[in-house]
Amino acid sequence: MIERSATAGDDLAGVRFDQAAAQLFSEFSRARLQTWIRSGQLLLDGARARPRDAVESGAVLSLQAELESEVSWGAEALPLDIVYEDEEILVIDKPAGLVVHPGAGNHHGTLVNALLNHRPALEAVPRGGIVHRLDKETSGLLVVAGTLNAHRSLVAQLQKKDVQREYFAIVRGVPSGGGRVEAAIGRHPRQRTRMAVVANGGKPAVTHYRIAQRFAQHTALNVQLETGRTHQIRVHMAHRGYPLLGDPVYGGRLQLPKGCSDRLADTLREFRRQALHARCLSFVHPGSREYCSFESPLADDLERLLQILTEENSGLDAQEY
Repeated sequence: MIERSATAGDDLAGVRFDQAAAQLFSEFSRARLQTWIRSGQLLLDGARARPRDAVESGAVLSLQAELESEVSWGAEALPLDIVYEDEEILVIDKPAGLVVHPGAGNHHGTLVNALLNHRPALEAVPRGGIVHRLDKETSGLLVVAGTLNAHRSLVAQLQKKDVQREYFAIVRGVPSGGGRVEAAIGRHPRQRTRMAVVANGGKPAVTHYRIAQRFAQHTALNVQLETGRTHQIRVHMAHRGYPLLGDPVYGGRLQLPKGCSDRLADTLREFRRQALHARCLSFVHPGSREYCSFESPLADDLERLLQILTEENSGLDAQEY
């Protein structure tokens, strides 16, 4: 049984019941909360209410429900690169090309399918234990909650920006130095499958970057997320004028450096994904409360790209930082 109680603050006054519940009980999906509201398992001031009913400041939301399987996705025997595992968490090193969870056009062969096969008990954890995502073509680390308590803890840490995530990226262009991008991100006004920096209606987003290595017409960056919006690094770096190398959505057409060798040209043509790797991940362990930190080596294709860029620019005063 799940038993929860929370009081709506002034910031939730006038907000829909289901939206307020999603903020106060963020460990559960909004769809599940709506089901509990309709069944009378989630009450507003002790009485049944509709999902669309407005909440008043000081209202008490009380939940008493039986936890059933959160996901109907099937288990599949797929390979998993598990960096660390205990009862509370799993840390996964995701390869490029792997979708994190099922969705439109990706009903099978995802990380969640593999996780459910590895640990069937994840069916009872919201979203199969997923608390943050990586794009399909981004490689690297992500943490998975193994229990409901771990899910609640990790979601809270993400909301408080206590989870540290550092990425390695290679961008087109040569910034003069590191920087900070603070620009709201929302759906592209015309191309709804894309995200964009928007003036109105977006969610706040902050990205920090510093230079790792300079090349003639590319730059390797260490990037840290302060927030975690969809496609955030890809959108922010393109907005700043330095799109990720190989990004088919935000990077535009392939641009070969002037005078580059055939080897470099072939390498750039063959690199068909965004050059982005989630390299470092740190957080407080939900069970032991100890600070945990994990690091992943660069994926093979990204390591090869970096090596060739370094070798090709050895005579061009490439600088390392």
